[in-house]
Amino acid sequence: MIQECSAVHSVEEIASNIFQLSFRSPSISRDVKPGQFVNVKVGNGIVPLLRRPFSIFSAEGNILSIIFNVVGLGTKLLSEKKPGEDLDVLGPLGSGVFPLDDASYETALLVAGGLGVAPLPFLTSRVPTAKKIYSFIGARTSAQLVKKGLRNIQSATDDGSEGIHGTVVTLLQSFTAQHRIESPRIYACGPTPMMRAVKEFAFEHKIPCFFALECEMACGIGLCQGCPVEMTNSGKKFSLVCKDGPVFEASTVSF
Repeated sequence: MIQECSAVHSVEEIASNIFQLSFRSPSISRDVKPGQFVNVKVGNGIVPLLRRPFSIFSAEGNILSIIFNVVGLGTKLLSEKKPGEDLDVLGPLGSGVFPLDDASYETALLVAGGLGVAPLPFLTSRVPTAKKIYSFIGARTSAQLVKKGLRNIQSATDDGSEGIHGTVVTLLQSFTAQHRIESPRIYACGPTPMMRAVKEFAFEHKIPCFFALECEMACGIGLCQGCPVEMTNSGKKFSLVCKDGPVFEASTVSF
């Protein structure tokens, strides 16, 4: 874990009210893995007080990127950053990462709802070239679909403006029913109802599944105990998303 004063490289709107912020981070980028995140101090003063956690969206050389939509003061300040400005970043955080390199699967099924797409482009870039990848993304409308950095994209929208008219889980069910998928593994991130449905689908079809969980955090390093997730296994009752995750094997998580 490194605290680094990074320089903003660029800020651009990549979908409706969704921004990609890129920053130079030689130290953090050296060790970052798919599924990990950074905790960003969004202002120069004490307001906003707490850092904001963001999944790594992409990592190219010493340039890291995050994405976010503007919903409050913190994200508004980030969207207004200019190239060259300082950005106080803590990372890479999280010990639970996406398992990618083993031989027990041949096809990666990436499933995202809304801004749950955030960790998937970085994951896509690190999937071994011998593996097949299909990306299933859902959003309220086509203007909010983030496709950058993904491959073999299938889409679903709540209003039917692009892809199927329905949820990303319905899309996943329909696609896998119509296509032969060899030795699949699911990697998913999104709102809780979506994750619960993906878990049920994975269990029904006996597909290994891994979740990157999203939640509000204060410290991001496990000190505040503010991001517990209930576990189903016989070990500890709760784990911390920031310290033990954010990636967990789906069957171990209770929703």
